[in-house]
Amino acid sequence: MTELIQESTLAEYEAFVQSHPKGHFAQSSLWAKQKPAWKWRAIVSRGADGRIRGSIAFLIRTMPYIHKTMLYACRGPVCDLDDRETFGELVAAARELAKEYKAYVIKIDPDVPVENEDFRRMLEDFGFRTRHGGKNFEAIQPKFVFRLWLNGRTEDELMASFHQKWRYNIRLAVKKGVEVRVCGKEMVPDFARIMLTTGVRDGFVTRPPEYFANMLDNLGEHARLYMAFHEGQPIAGTLAIHYGDKVWYLYGASSNEHRNLMPNYLLQWSMIQWAVETGCSVYDFRGVSGDISEDNPLYGLYKFKKGFGGDFTEFVGEYDLVLKRTAWLIAEKGSVLYKNLNAKLYLLKNRKK
Repeated sequence: MTELIQESTLAEYEAFVQSHPKGHFAQSSLWAKQKPAWKWRAIVSRGADGRIRGSIAFLIRTMPYIHKTMLYACRGPVCDLDDRETFGELVAAARELAKEYKAYVIKIDPDVPVENEDFRRMLEDFGFRTRHGGKNFEAIQPKFVFRLWLNGRTEDELMASFHQKWRYNIRLAVKKGVEVRVCGKEMVPDFARIMLTTGVRDGFVTRPPEYFANMLDNLGEHARLYMAFHEGQPIAGTLAIHYGDKVWYLYGASSNEHRNLMPNYLLQWSMIQWAVETGCSVYDFRGVSGDISEDNPLYGLYKFKKGFGGDFTEFVGEYDLVLKRTAWLIAEKGSVLYKNLNAKLYLLKNRKK
């Protein structure tokens, strides 16, 4: 039996997603508040006992020019990956939701490692097809991440598992007077300013200050802004989310000056400590390139995250259940062109400042 979540069942839904091993902040109604341009709808499947046994939440948005919507389940579904019956019920209900919103595609990018061939076959059995993309950051969510499995280890045990140079850099930052603080919205302008510096330096588009301020409001106790200071001046920062049994490193920024003080290493350690304090099983460093050759311009990001002892993880990636093929082809091509053009214009504009 499936149903759409209503205000009266929202608390039950949140409790389910937070407690489930496959739970993810992007499947929460809290994250939907961060995306006001999208509608949010969540479907649940209930067992014979009436309790929720699986769920999938969609962000829904009308795409330009084609006047049809995309149903996007970021890191969904949340269910037993071997439970074909529950998954089938969720997909059937999603198809009905797609009819209501005149959707051209149901898009998912599950939190499932690529090695899970049974789940990949199940996706295909229900009509989903993979989008074979590149190995960098072409998809909506990163296909390749680093994950540190905490496994009940203490801070000392985790520190000992880091690469020797990483332990040295954490201690060097402390020795050189770098101080990390959990900050509120008063530090968002500084974080956004340093984030812009980072984006221009490394060639990616960043968010405006309002986006980060809204995140602290919308996620509440689940979000933290960490700032690194030296002699009272902010020199780096990160934004992390804790939800369920995981902490995710979402955004990171560092100024062009003071990088020799290694603030980014101390910031990572501070977020890992938060994961330990809250009893999490996973600390997620988020995206890296799938091309781990040393001549890849993104290799430095891979090397930085690898030094903390996490596991290089490849997810199954984006899967589309195409409902209107012509609209899907137009939207897919258009989104790639828009993304590339937007990035070029953004960098051109901000490099002149």
